[in-house]
Amino acid sequence: MTHAAGTLQNLTDRIAQQLREKLVDGELTPGQRLSESALSESLAISRNTLREAFRLLTKEGLLRHEPNRGVSVAVPSIAAIIDIYRVRRLIECQALAQAYPRHPAGKRLRQAVDQALRWRAEGNWRGVGTANMEFHKAIVELADSERLNEMFSHLLAELRLAFGLIDDPEFLHAPYVDSNLKIMELFEAGQPQHAAAALGDYLVHSERIVLAAYGRRVSDGGAGKQTIANSL
Repeated sequence: MTHAAGTLQNLTDRIAQQLREKLVDGELTPGQRLSESALSESLAISRNTLREAFRLLTKEGLLRHEPNRGVSVAVPSIAAIIDIYRVRRLIECQALAQAYPRHPAGKRLRQAVDQALRWRAEGNWRGVGTANMEFHKAIVELADSERLNEMFSHLLAELRLAFGLIDDPEFLHAPYVDSNLKIMELFEAGQPQHAAAALGDYLVHSERIVLAAYGRRVSDGGAGKQTIANSL
């Protein structure tokens, strides 16, 4: 690979990561149409570079390209939601159960919980959702595996799309603030197995909520698609 090609690939990867972060932060929602002109301008990149990033995220299942309709944020299928939660239980519960009690990621668990409590007090439910993502990233970091960390960062973007099926972020995120607090306290008390069991119950409940929301969306015929604003 030439230096120029490598530089272009690095830029594409960086833009793709920025778009993943927008998904994780809830800035982009399932079914939302993406404007090439608005995004290329806001990210200060060429449309060709943006299209390469789009292709990468389409391969990951995060975006969808339709002929004559352009690119939109993917709507996860019921099979994808079930698989996401299967993978989460395998990775997160194992990471928590086998974690070293004084692992540095334990501090990030507390930071994420504290941030969620602050956002909840302010009624910022999207912020609570982002703090929740940080909490689960920290759980995976307990496993000390860069491969798992990278894979989970992609999974989080898919997960946020599943969360985006629920129009009421307070309904979705409010119960898990206290659940995360309980899991963190069990871990800090030197009870990782109990913390992992609590996390397993949490994930089962969360999966049911998201699948129910998917069922309602299908029954309603799906929500209308939005076009990304020029202010992005």
